[in-house]
Amino acid sequence: MIPLSVLDLVPIRVGDTPGDALRNTLDLARHCERWGYRRYWMAEHHNMTGIASAATSVVIGYVAGGTSTIRVGAGGIMLPNHSPLVIAEQFGTLESLYPGRIDLGLGRAPGTDQATLRALRRDFHSADRFPEDVLELQAFFEPVQPGQRIRAVPGAGLRVPLWILGSSLYGAQVAAHYGLPYAFASHFAPDALYDAIRIYRERFQPSAQLDKPWVMPGINVVAADTDEEARRLFTSIQQRFVDMVRNQRGQLSPPIDDIERYWSPAEKAQVTRMLACSFVGSKETVTRELARFVEQTGANELMASGAVHDHAARLRSYEILAEIGRS
Repeated sequence: MIPLSVLDLVPIRVGDTPGDALRNTLDLARHCERWGYRRYWMAEHHNMTGIASAATSVVIGYVAGGTSTIRVGAGGIMLPNHSPLVIAEQFGTLESLYPGRIDLGLGRAPGTDQATLRALRRDFHSADRFPEDVLELQAFFEPVQPGQRIRAVPGAGLRVPLWILGSSLYGAQVAAHYGLPYAFASHFAPDALYDAIRIYRERFQPSAQLDKPWVMPGINVVAADTDEEARRLFTSIQQRFVDMVRNQRGQLSPPIDDIERYWSPAEKAQVTRMLACSFVGSKETVTRELARFVEQTGANELMASGAVHDHAARLRSYEILAEIGRS
């Protein structure tokens, strides 16, 4: 199996606090480090009561400080919400504290709604400057040039690895043009996955960071000792996506016995499409389906998300996935 990594949205369960979610995240990261996962990423989301990773660089520092070898990073930072200089300083600080272990994935979407975007004090058109902002951020990580008046301290000369994140063909083109690794958000928006991978590989231009394409699709994985148990655990994720369709964002709900009673036929069709890149079942089932997916995509690495409500069951799910990765 190809390298496996983790995307943790730091879900806040019904009845829990953000502190509970963050402590569960660190516990999961420590286990994933022992199980051999390559990297552990958190993502920037704002004004969402079910996600505790809004201050993403702070959470990365917390996880990196509580682990010792696994790469830790952002999957991603929504660059339109920030000035490139501030992100360079934040991730330069992280790289200074945890050298050789920090990744910086960059997204173009705001990661929130329009009202919250206004609260972030950002320009509505800042996403249009995404390619230029990527270059500006990258330059801040290069050695300081003669006469350079503005520099990232820490940051200059540290060359923190950048990734481009996306769920459309746009991100694929940016990643290919700049010669950066590409992570596709197929764990919630899989429709353009194969076209995006094809465009990225066809148009890739080698860079100082990367000499050939590197694709990492996002997937959902819920593994358990039996298919039936895994399908029941998966209903927490299905409920969350139904609530997204209903524009009702909340905390992570416990699993239910009959998901058919929760969604309408139209909601089922939409959620099933959004969760098409999900692998749910026993070790044998997930092994078989993942192998087919890797063959179809030619992925270089997989990033697995798995918002299982029960923390012990979540640990077990990632443990099974790690066993698959070693087989």
